[in-house]
Amino acid sequence: MKFNLQTTALIFPGQGSQVVGMGKDLAAQHPIAKQTFEEADAILGFSLSQLMMEGAADELNDTENTQPALFLHSIASYRVFAHLYPDAKLVALAGHSLGELSALAAAQVISFEDGLRLVRKRGELMKHAGQLAPGGMAAILGMDIPTLDKVCAEASTPDEIVQVANDNCPGQVVISGAKAAVERAMAGAKAAGAKRALPLAVSIAAHSTLMAPIQAEWNQTVGSANFSAPQIPVVGNVHALPLSDENSARADIIAQMQSRVRWTESVQYMVSQGINTFVEVGTGSVLGGLIKRIASDVTTYTLGNPQDFSALE
Repeated sequence: MKFNLQTTALIFPGQGSQVVGMGKDLAAQHPIAKQTFEEADAILGFSLSQLMMEGAADELNDTENTQPALFLHSIASYRVFAHLYPDAKLVALAGHSLGELSALAAAQVISFEDGLRLVRKRGELMKHAGQLAPGGMAAILGMDIPTLDKVCAEASTPDEIVQVANDNCPGQVVISGAKAAVERAMAGAKAAGAKRALPLAVSIAAHSTLMAPIQAEWNQTVGSANFSAPQIPVVGNVHALPLSDENSARADIIAQMQSRVRWTESVQYMVSQGINTFVEVGTGSVLGGLIKRIASDVTTYTLGNPQDFSALE
């Protein structure tokens, strides 16, 4: 293997990495991946694998499909890795937003079936929240978090909140909330020196208080799933620290719905623990790009296609 597992973290992508065709080559070449896709189709009662591999982009981009699709490709890729390297001892896992559920499944905190059902429900609930209280999100480039926190506070009113949703990397932060408040914050950010403020093509205000209407049902869903102690340390999104047991894992997944994804701090924590290699498991290379801007001297790999696995040798 090209890298030292003692200094390597596996990371799992979140929404935005999806693409039609995801997982197709992997399932064609690795029986364990094919079996994972078939297992998912049986659990969900419809062919998610076909939607991922050959479906229409707008259907795949529907959040109730996107979330389980990304989870499924990540876990299929992880299972191929575990099959090829059965003696591999991993020291750290992390996932961005929904990717945290993929990390928890890889760490055996939740079963594949429970994880798949959770991400499907998460997508359905977030879509419903977007229908109940349509919101918006925007990427703010070239502004530090304290300044942007201040901009968001000034742009918010008691009825229209906007907040930092994703601290992706230095210079790239996503804000989320009521549409009007997001627009005010974009203008405020530009006035305060941001390089760019770009609205995202979403009607869902993820990781914001606009998720409050579905929080109770999400809490109940997470509460009824079986959680176990992590077999591999998982760095959580909410506190950017390892989840020590099943209770902290459950609490993180519940709190994450309205909380900031502290990705920059999560990566900085892993680097502080001696991690110098990050392997993105599943679809795309979005996280690798962010990580390079957080810690420029680390090495990144992707692990989602047969050629990625060949390159590991």
